[in-house]
Amino acid sequence: MPNTSIVFKVLIFSFAAALILTTTYQGGSAPRLAKQAPGEPAERAGRPYEVVHGWPVFSEGFLLGHVTGVGVDSHNHVFVFHRADHSIMGKTFEEPISSPVILCFDGRTGALVTSWGANRFLLPHGLRVDQDDNIWVTDIGLQQVLKFNHDGELLMAVGEKGVAGLDGKHFNKPTDVAVAPDGSFYVSDGYGNSRVGKFSAKGEFVFDWGHKGDHPGEFDTPHGIAMDRQGRIYVADRSNARIQVFKGDGTFLRQWKSPELGRPWALSFGPDGCLYVVDGGDLKPWPPDRSHILKLDINGNILERWASFGNYDGQLFWGHDIAVGRDSAVYVGDILGRRVQKFAR
Repeated sequence: MPNTSIVFKVLIFSFAAALILTTTYQGGSAPRLAKQAPGEPAERAGRPYEVVHGWPVFSEGFLLGHVTGVGVDSHNHVFVFHRADHSIMGKTFEEPISSPVILCFDGRTGALVTSWGANRFLLPHGLRVDQDDNIWVTDIGLQQVLKFNHDGELLMAVGEKGVAGLDGKHFNKPTDVAVAPDGSFYVSDGYGNSRVGKFSAKGEFVFDWGHKGDHPGEFDTPHGIAMDRQGRIYVADRSNARIQVFKGDGTFLRQWKSPELGRPWALSFGPDGCLYVVDGGDLKPWPPDRSHILKLDINGNILERWASFGNYDGQLFWGHDIAVGRDSAVYVGDILGRRVQKFAR
């Protein structure tokens, strides 16, 4: 007959070992694949980026409103566009926001460098920094696209203030801007018009394309827009859950749509020539939902994917805009999360 004391000790040791192994797998890092399988997103081979905790740095008592836009200039200054006390979804505002809504942070330290834009904006949306460090924004309440210099001086306003329309001088809730090297620019327009418009460097209307629909060249909430080095135009066609690619003259080239890509809300090119995308989820009124940051090559292949839905550091609630610095740091504005986060390798 076996020694009951020895059997008992063996059982206790076995149970403890199994418990330790189980706890490590569930609460720690999952096993990493030695090599990424063909066609699999890189998130399964490890997390490519980590959130930078404590970035940016705010003064005591300060809170961001809905963060709708983010961009990075050549000096590694990060511009953040937020709605301050107009951060109430679905409400119509008649008076401009009294506090500065464009905040400029040092990309390395997170310190606030400057802020401006008080008493000018109604409902901030997209933000883009061009090659000359000008700041372009869209305001879906003002129905305008506005161009500022680095210090906040207004250089150009396109669209009749407060008047929606569908022609060369009006927008209907424009969402984003892509600026060409010659200063001409494209506008994703937007919540109301479901089109893309091209304008000269002086703000003169050139042409537009698209209307509401789900066929190639049609849009349903074109929410973000970007241009690559070859002059191709990429549109985050949000409600159609796809990215459409066009020539600069509006000729349709291709579309990318897949469960892995999700629902693109915003996109921006990095210094590596890759396209960075925010999948902001499916606009669900309550959790659970989905949220990812993705890095794509110009053929639409997913090279890396990270982040998830939630309100912890490194997670996103409604990822609304994305920008990439010259040092390859990735910045994401989170509208319902009311924050901007920095991700670095």
